[in-house]
Amino acid sequence: MVRRLGGGEMRRKVRPGGRMIIQEFSTPSPDLFRWIYYFYFRRPLPMFGGLFSRYNAYKYLPDSVLEFPSIEGFSRMIAETGFQNIQVCELTFGIASIYVGEK
Repeated sequence: MVRRLGGGEMRRKVRPGGRMIIQEFSTPSPDLFRWIYYFYFRRPLPMFGGLFSRYNAYKYLPDSVLEFPSIEGFSRMIAETGFQNIQVCELTFGIASIYVGEK
């Protein structure tokens, strides 16, 4: 994903000793919370969003988030582009994560 999103280009733009920071949706860690999150994302969100906008717009977001790599997988992709000392800060039980890598 990082390679496709320009991980090499990000690394090229970051000066030596600089940091790259990415905030992305991720999969929540606690099992019960993950089940609730997936249910909400797949059922009520597209339905309620469809009342105010196009249903497909609210269907696309859950589909793309659920296809995103795991925290470990995305961290590995960041490392493969050449960033080091990768840190991950999970927000709201892992609904979103902040990835930091140093050049």
